[in-house]
Amino acid sequence: MNTKLKCLLLDDELPGLTYLKILCEQIPELEIVKAFNNPEKLLAEIPKLDFDLCISDIEMPGMDGLTLASLLQNKLVIFTTAYKNYAAEAFDIDAVDYITKPVTRERLQKAVAKALERFNKPSITKKFIHLNTDKGKALLYFHQIQYVKTAVTDSRDKEVFLVDGGSLILKNINFDSLLSQLPEPDFCRVNKKEIIAMTAVKFFNHNEITLNHPEENGKFTTLILSETYRSDFLIKVKI
Repeated sequence: MNTKLKCLLLDDELPGLTYLKILCEQIPELEIVKAFNNPEKLLAEIPKLDFDLCISDIEMPGMDGLTLASLLQNKLVIFTTAYKNYAAEAFDIDAVDYITKPVTRERLQKAVAKALERFNKPSITKKFIHLNTDKGKALLYFHQIQYVKTAVTDSRDKEVFLVDGGSLILKNINFDSLLSQLPEPDFCRVNKKEIIAMTAVKFFNHNEITLNHPEENGKFTTLILSETYRSDFLIKVKI
């Protein structure tokens, strides 16, 4: 059982980052790997870093902490923020904890204890998730999924394309919530409107992904690989 968590720190304000680092150094269960004041720089270094936990601010210029966390689904995340209105979104993506500033050592210690408990908890391999669809409640098996996209009729809904050629409309679910329920190594968001199963990838280049999903015209489905999600996709194709 691990008694230490390797940790990344992120806050765009240097005084806040310095203070957070001082607090973390007082918690014996944490080993600080690196501190960042820019989320894009953190994301760029992910392939080279060995870590278990990211303690991140939420509201930052450029990429916010919620977006960053959605690209780190296999890692534990604790949010620190001066704003209380992000709590629902934080737990939608299965954050370990959500701490409002000013952060105290005692409050941070409680959050780290939660993270350590979750890290050491034996994982249970699920094969499906239970979701609401336009036809009622359904069990969606992971191995059946080819890709998911924003529904044409209502952007709050998502359309799932299945290996057998069928499809389902998932009702009123956002991508972050859906990704948090899918096996992290096996699925990847590739742009604002689409998630793919890694097993569905046939070809890819810097900007496009071709899937093993034939369309009505006999051609294979081609999706845009956006810059925001490219790094996460490239990490997963190398695993």
